[in-house]
Amino acid sequence: QVQLVESGGGLVQAGGSLRLSCTASGRTISSYAMAWFRQAPGKGREFVASINRIGGSPVYADSVKGRFTISRDNAKNTVYLQMNSLKAEDTAVYSCAAGRTIRADTKNSDLWDYWGQGTQVTVSS
Repeated sequence: QVQLVESGGGLVQAGGSLRLSCTASGRTISSYAMAWFRQAPGKGREFVASINRIGGSPVYADSVKGRFTISRDNAKNTVYLQMNSLKAEDTAVYSCAAGRTIRADTKNSDLWDYWGQGTQVTVSS
């Protein structure tokens, strides 16, 4: 069992930056692909970015490509999402997910095994 806890969300002005962290406990995440998803009010869960087990081959949604960077530190059991040039449409609850056997580029949220509670990101325009 893997427990995931996100942090780093908050209120930021458009054009600003935030760095989200997702810290795991219970198991080492080195055996897991990791991803970030987000859910805006009234919308479904949306894939944001994912990274493979050794920290390579990051995949991004078109809407965040060039602005967001996903990374991981397996020694710290933590995954990060650096978000730059934030826009009002980035406002959402951001959640991290862990997948034991799936491909790291899986964008279907139903296929990921473990989820954190999420952290709110609000971008004011």
